[in-house]
This record gives sequence, C-alpha cells and structure tokens, in this order.
Amino acid sequence: MSELPLETNLARIFLEDVPLIDLRAPVEFKEGAFPNAVSLPLMTDDERAQVGTCYKQQGQAAAIELGHKLVGGAVRAARIEGWLAQLRQQPDALLYCFRGGLRSQTVQQWLADEGVIRPRVAGGYKELRRFLIDTQESASAQCHWSVLTGMTGSGKTHMLAKIAQSVDLEGHAHHRGSSFGQLPGGQPSNINFENRLAIELLKRRHNGEHAFVVEDESRLIGRCALPLNLYEAMCQAPLVVVEVPQEERAEQIRVDYVQDLWQRYLEMYGSEAGWPQFAGYLTDALARLKRRLGDKDHRELDDLMQAALNEQASTGDTTLHLAWIRLLLTRYYDPMYLYQLNNKRERIQFRGDKQACLAYFAEQHARQTHQESPTC
Repeated sequence: MSELPLETNLARIFLEDVPLIDLRAPVEFKEGAFPNAVSLPLMTDDERAQVGTCYKQQGQAAAIELGHKLVGGAVRAARIEGWLAQLRQQPDALLYCFRGGLRSQTVQQWLADEGVIRPRVAGGYKELRRFLIDTQESASAQCHWSVLTGMTGSGKTHMLAKIAQSVDLEGHAHHRGSSFGQLPGGQPSNINFENRLAIELLKRRHNGEHAFVVEDESRLIGRCALPLNLYEAMCQAPLVVVEVPQEERAEQIRVDYVQDLWQRYLEMYGSEAGWPQFAGYLTDALARLKRRLGDKDHRELDDLMQAALNEQASTGDTTLHLAWIRLLLTRYYDPMYLYQLNNKRERIQFRGDKQACLAYFAEQHARQTHQESPTC
C-alpha cells in the first residue's frame, strides 16, 4: 500500500468542526463517537465479529483474507459509493477507525484507487477520544468554576441561559437532573456526553474564556456521569445561592415539568401515544421516590398526581398539579436541599434573588474579561 496522508492536528478537527467519516462498526459508533462524525462502516457488526473470531483462531493474515472476502465484489462497490457520496457532500472529511490502522488504511487506499485522496486521523478514534479527555481534565483543573445553586424549581437552568460564562451540563446530558428530569428522546451515551462537553470547553478556552458557571448537580445527571475531576472541582467551587419563594418555584415546576414537557411528548409521539407516555413518566418519577418518601406520603402524593392527570386529560388544565408539587417540595425537596446547603455553607460567595444573582454574575464576567489568566 502506498503512503497516504495522515491528519494529526486534533485540536483543529474540533475547533473547526472538520467532518469525519467513522469507519468502525455500528456498535462501536453507538457506544461513542463525535458530533462532527457520520457512521459509514467498512464492516457491519456481524462482519466485524466474524473477522475478530478468525483473528483469534487463525491469525491476522487469515482475518484480513476473510475481511476482503466479506467486503468484496458488489458489497465493496456499494460501500465505496457510500463514502464517495459523503465526500461529494463534505469533500474535506477525514477518515478514522479505532486506532487509525488497517480499516482506515484499507478504505483510504480504495478511495485513492477511485482517484480520491483523503487523509486519515493518526491514532484514529482512540487518539481523538484521549485528546478530548485531556482537554476536559485540563479545563477542570485550570479554569475557575462557580456553581449556581437554589431550591428545586428556582429556574436555575433558565438563569444559565442569561449568564455569559455558563456551561449547560443538563443540556449536554439531555436530562433535567432530578427524578423528574427525564426528557423524551433519551440521553446520549456517556462517552458522547463527555465528548460534547469537552469540545465546548475546548472552543471556549480557545476564545480566551477561563471562568465558567454550572448548575449544582450530583455526579449523575440521569444516567450520564460527570467526569470525576470536573465533579470534584464543582464540589470545591464557590456557591451562588438563588432564593425564590416556594409558590413561585411550584409554578416554575408546573410549567417546566408538566405543561412544557407534555407538549414535548405530544410533538415527539403524537397525541395518541404521547399522553400515556407523559402520564407514565410523571407516575414513574414519583414512584422512584417512594422509598425515601415512605408509603403513606407516596400514596397521598400519587393520589393528588392522578387527580391532576385526570383533569389535564379531560380539560387540558394543569392547575391541579400544583397540589402535589407544593407537597413534594415541602416534605421532600426543600428539607433535603436545606440540609445539603448547610453542609456547604462555608462555600457560599453570594446569595440573593434572581436579578441580584444575574447581576452578580454579569459583574464577575465583566471583571474576568479584563484579566489575564496565567494558567488557563
């Protein structure tokens, strides 16, 4: 095989959103890939499994021979046309497989035989992934982090959208971070969650940012786990506490977790399938708190929720949901939050209502933009 070009500038790939053609098997792509990658595998999952078994039993030469047999003739021609079609749409796309080895070399040569020369990524997926892990670890260790905290329903996610230095962890995780945080459409794989977060941090640090604000989170956002070093940085970071009356918080929860989420389910699944999925989501979310609430409180809350759902189904009115929301805040979320905040009280840097907290962050941002950071 003749020497063909390699692409080694990993930062450029992500900073410039360079298109990528992922040549790994579909199961590998599903486990984790990159936002700028499209899956156009050299081999299907079954073909890859057959070649892998052959490699273990008979060695590399036999495995390569089997691979050419499985991906030959009309199959090979169809796959080459798939890569060529993608390159006609994205002529600057780069090729990669797992380690930048035989699969990407093979496809690169086949394309060269068709008169198309495209670089492959040196080190492949493994090197790209390592680069993003290092990027995230560097940002966690070197940048300045602040944490916005407040009682459940304070509208912290809405506030983040108004804070210039915010990073929306829940947005990357596609989850609102509580028992009721599940969103229709599911969550990304943990690798994809980490990759997207790292790419955002890479781009923003490249633009000179060195201070970030995140919402107070546990290690798990749904099923997505925060990178340990970032979580540890958040656990040491200064806190800004937003203070919102309970009635306002209950209304915010009704809007976000009932009214708006209902519409999301309807848009995704349609009116017939969307309603039972939405009602099941709320019921299941409350059920996950049963052990902590106790049987008596759970039954009382569930009765109120089912009455509210029945009213919503018949009239569209969601007002009755405020009854179980207020009770859940009073008996569960508010006491838990106050206990946790008391344990972190020495880290509180500022507290106030929404406008005061937003003004505080704006002042911090203005100050940070006029300072040079020697480490970030």
